[in-house]
Amino acid sequence: MIQKESRIEVADNSGAKVVSVIGVLGGTTARGRHSRRTAGVGDQVVCSVKKSLPNAAVKQGDIVRAVIVRTKYPTRRNDGSYVRFDSNACVLIKEGNPAGTRIFGAVARELREKNYMKIVSLASEVI
Repeated sequence: MIQKESRIEVADNSGAKVVSVIGVLGGTTARGRHSRRTAGVGDQVVCSVKKSLPNAAVKQGDIVRAVIVRTKYPTRRNDGSYVRFDSNACVLIKEGNPAGTRIFGAVARELREKNYMKIVSLASEVI
């Protein structure tokens, strides 16, 4: 469950290291509870780059779009099982394709259902 002001590590080699969420595109709101919009695995978010590598294409303060690939909050699957990761992570995207050329760490299988096939193919492991 990623929401506004969440800080997320970046799992690609685009040059950004840490981003802060400034908007959630899609996602869900819990009816009858908080009306805060939260993002899960496979949802798009709008982020501001907080830390980046020097001489990278993505600079600190840039506004970028990203896809959530890992969350600490458990994600329920259709077979009744749950999957969760040790950290929250995202991959920066441009026109639906990843901004970087490599993806670090595992990604969730739910990305395949949301048609992020390029991210799934670049990932070292799909869980």
